[in-house]
Amino acid sequence: MRWVLLLAALAGCGGRSPVVVGSKNFTEQRILGELLAQTVEAVGLPVERRLDLGGTFVCDAAIRAGQIDTYVEYTGTALAAILKEPPGDRTTVLERVRAAYAKAGLVWTAPLGFDNTFALVIRGDDAARLGVHTISDVVPHAKDWIAAFGYEFKERADGYPGLSQTYNLVFREVRLMDLGLLYRALVDGQVSLVAGNATDGQIESLKLAVLEDDKHYFPPYEAAPVVRDVVLKRYPAVAAAFERLGGTLSAETMRRLNYAVDGEHRNIADVVREFRAAPRS
Repeated sequence: MRWVLLLAALAGCGGRSPVVVGSKNFTEQRILGELLAQTVEAVGLPVERRLDLGGTFVCDAAIRAGQIDTYVEYTGTALAAILKEPPGDRTTVLERVRAAYAKAGLVWTAPLGFDNTFALVIRGDDAARLGVHTISDVVPHAKDWIAAFGYEFKERADGYPGLSQTYNLVFREVRLMDLGLLYRALVDGQVSLVAGNATDGQIESLKLAVLEDDKHYFPPYEAAPVVRDVVLKRYPAVAAAFERLGGTLSAETMRRLNYAVDGEHRNIADVVREFRAAPRS
């Protein structure tokens, strides 16, 4: 009986194995993973979703082991966290990660159109009251402040260790916190500063302030699908579809999508379907 069911399933999808789409474990990544999944489905291929896998290193290990076929990564993350290389400008970083990943049979397709750099965020009223607008402005206050970071930012080479050294930035206390709890802790006054991302939808809705990286510490973090080369060769329609995604997501659009999920509590699949159906200028 099991063989009958298996043959029926294979016949239903033309004998094609599903494209396995992964994502990291935060809202933007779940949205982008769903975007890749719907894009693959739109060219008539079956998809298996493995969204919310974990952090950067979990997803990287999964795609290199062939456990997933594609997920969205960020250029600066790949360069600093995975390849352990020093930063560079936007064009150079993309070229470097493309070349290095190609050796492992992984292809960086066209960037989606936005740069999701790390962002240090404080309450908007604190920024106005204290005149704090840059990361350098924080330094004299840091000894009295509690900061909250996700685990990756706390440990990664392109996160807090290098940031602290570059700015001589030392907080009274640093708390490790789940990414989904950071902004609530900030708004509730439990902490003074958090490390978020530039495209987080809650920044505007909660009237928070992003501090300018005035020493240009953070590298570019362009988002782009990373795909196993064997999948693109097997399914050329996927390569073409992912290339068409290039440049379609501005930072403002990504913030809006993030807010639709985090702020309005809408279903991710519905939000992505609406984005895909909207006319492109």
